[in-house]
Amino acid sequence: MAEELVLLDFWPSMFGIRVRIALAEKGLKYEYREEDLTNKSPLLLQMNPVHKKIPVLVHNGKPVCESAIIVEYIDEVWHDKSPLLPSDPYQRSQARFWVDFIDKKLYDTGRRTWSTTGEEQEKAKKEFIEILKLLEEQLGDKPFFGGESLGNVDVSLIGFSCWFYSYETLGNFSIGAECPKIIGWVERCSNKESVSKTLPDSKKVFGFVQELRKKFGLE
Repeated sequence: MAEELVLLDFWPSMFGIRVRIALAEKGLKYEYREEDLTNKSPLLLQMNPVHKKIPVLVHNGKPVCESAIIVEYIDEVWHDKSPLLPSDPYQRSQARFWVDFIDKKLYDTGRRTWSTTGEEQEKAKKEFIEILKLLEEQLGDKPFFGGESLGNVDVSLIGFSCWFYSYETLGNFSIGAECPKIIGWVERCSNKESVSKTLPDSKKVFGFVQELRKKFGLE
């Protein structure tokens, strides 16, 4: 039976990006459906009735929700090519820990670097750099978090990199000056076709963030 894959997504979403990269790493063809998050499609509401959020991967009519779960699902179903999770149970648990850390810490802190002002923004910038420094420690001298090849943590983190320009420009700070190892890692990831062809242009993301700031009355 032919595999039918449909991805419900929104182009600048770092959570959607990780799913797109995982699909690309596996060489899977799928139908991409862009969602308007201000007017969600009946299909999205049907496929993710609990959270009503993107991304959702619909595999042969069955929905898989939440990006970290989707990436693991893709890795388990199509396990014969480009494994993303380590085979060792302990190493797998560590990869899951850091993906969970990224999801709980990085998104909200990054958002506050451009959606707040004054003391709150300064606090967000400091926290954001502290999070990246912790991730730098975890990366160590390895080319990727997954070791010699792109792994689950890499796929889960790299989608944030196309937002770095927005964080830096609107927050008035430099990630490269504070976290050079992370920038080096971004460059290595970007040499991979699965990443370079998936990541949206940073300036386009910046335009999107500016529109959000206008909506929030920040511009």
